[in-house]
Amino acid sequence: MNTVQVKIADLAVLREQGMLVTYGLGSCIGAALYDPLRKVAGLVHILLNDSSKFMNNKANGFNPAKFADTALPLLLQQMINQGACKGAIIAKIAGGASLFNFQNAGQGVGERNIEAVKIKLEEMGIPLRGSEVGGRHGRTLKMMVDTGTIIITTAG
Repeated sequence: MNTVQVKIADLAVLREQGMLVTYGLGSCIGAALYDPLRKVAGLVHILLNDSSKFMNNKANGFNPAKFADTALPLLLQQMINQGACKGAIIAKIAGGASLFNFQNAGQGVGERNIEAVKIKLEEMGIPLRGSEVGGRHGRTLKMMVDTGTIIITTAG
C-alpha cells in the first residue's frame, strides 16, 4: 500500500488507494478532506491559525500549508485538480491539544487552531463530519483513501 507521510506545515492528496498519515498532532490540526464518490483524499498538518502576520515575510519564504486560513483552500484546490467535486467533500479533524498549562494565558494555540479550522471549513461550505480535538495529549491521524476511514491514535 502506498503510504504518504504528511509532515508539519505540509499537505498531500491521493486518489483511490493508499494511506495518508500525519504524526505529532499536539496543538496542530490534522484536517482530512474526502470525496467519497471519487475517492479523492487530502490531508494537511496545520501549525497555526492565521497567516496575516506572516504574509509579508517573504525573506523566510511563506508556506501556505502552515496556516488554517491558507492551507484549507490550497488543499481543496489540489483535490479538485485530482478530480474531486467540492460539493461532495467532507472533513474530519484531529489535534488542537493544550499540551502545556499556562495560567492566565487566555485561549491557547490549540484552541485557536480548532476555531480557525472550523470557521474556514464553514466558509468553504465543507461539512465537518467528525472531530477529536482538544485535551492534553498528542495524536496521530491515518486516513485510508479507498474508504475514507480515519484512525486516530493518542499518545500517553
